[in-house]
Amino acid sequence: MGGSHMHIVDVAEFYAPLGGGVKTYIDAKLAFGHQNGVKVSVIAPGPEDRVEPREGGQVIYVKAPAIPVDTRYHVFWNAKPVHALLDELKPTVVEASSPFRGAWIVANWKGRAAIRAHKALFMHADPVAAHLQVWTQDWLKADTVDKAAFWYWSYLARTARRYDSVIVGSRWFGKRIKKQANIDSQLIPLGIDIDLFHPRKRDPELRRQLLAGFGLPPSARLLVGVGRHHHEKQWPVVFEAVGALRDEQVAMIQIGNGFANERVTNAAAAAGNVRLMGHIGDREQLARLLASSDAMIHGSRAETFGLVASEGLAAGIPLILPSEGGCTDAADPAWAELYEPGNPMAARDAIHRLLTRNPDQLRVAAIGARNTHITTPAQHFERLFRLYSQQTPPVITPAMVPASDNVGVRAAA
Repeated sequence: MGGSHMHIVDVAEFYAPLGGGVKTYIDAKLAFGHQNGVKVSVIAPGPEDRVEPREGGQVIYVKAPAIPVDTRYHVFWNAKPVHALLDELKPTVVEASSPFRGAWIVANWKGRAAIRAHKALFMHADPVAAHLQVWTQDWLKADTVDKAAFWYWSYLARTARRYDSVIVGSRWFGKRIKKQANIDSQLIPLGIDIDLFHPRKRDPELRRQLLAGFGLPPSARLLVGVGRHHHEKQWPVVFEAVGALRDEQVAMIQIGNGFANERVTNAAAAAGNVRLMGHIGDREQLARLLASSDAMIHGSRAETFGLVASEGLAAGIPLILPSEGGCTDAADPAWAELYEPGNPMAARDAIHRLLTRNPDQLRVAAIGARNTHITTPAQHFERLFRLYSQQTPPVITPAMVPASDNVGVRAAA
């Protein structure tokens, strides 16, 4: 796999000790690197300068300001300390995992170590879809917003040109950046733990209890939604759709939390048949809840990976999804219904269409999709590390790197 000579440095803008998906993903990368003899260092913004040793590598926090709206996260500000670390670590691969300041800092790293390193831009975010299109969806077409955001797309195109490879986690997102910024990318879907998310975790008793909490019998239908309470997740749209079916023995549980709690809570209360379960850190319990539901519903048009839909599919349940966003990669007419994003009535109709279909056929199709539509984390990292080991620029002459040079090991003490 490129063996012990490969050292990947991930400049990770959204890695935080309490962070969500990005942290889970990067921790898995550290673990996979450790098992496969690839060193992984993470440079992340934090409240103070600190090195945290990990099996397989390290997390190096660079003191940086916090994001006002969510103080768990910090943002890179000063490029100098990051460039100094990169010079010292001499990575074979440097990966930027956000399109913002972190990507700009890596793109502008110069010098001998920078020339030798393979620069990879791993696209974790779509700010135009996540923010601009959501804020304006009631009065502007998504297409209009993309055109108005030309300054962002041209920044992204300029930045991407300074990288050796651009990586996306969903086919949808790859097409999107090709269309908007003419960026060619490599598709490496993210992995789902298919032993954790599994149809055999369906628990009729748990399902019965959840429905009883709404005063409903086991013959009723239980939907599940998973995701943070942030505006791009569109929970109020989803809850309005579910609320419109309140008299048809449909109920929904939603798992997650976040800083839009008040709006989400009000929307759930207005629906009347939605129960907020908050954040569930116990992954085993999360897997049981998914497998015990009858379908998953999602609202975000801005998922770059669509992992949550793949988790639902891995758990053996059909999907109700917006027709835009990374989640669509997991969709197929055999087990999914799509609706126009941001439109509660379209979502209501999609729920209705799905729930009038044969539930056994849907489940069989969803379970079959585990083999065709889902990548495991090991497959993901194997593909990623293989790409990196093939792309690593050759060292000019072996004499330039003395064997005694312990490349990039920092004293963690």
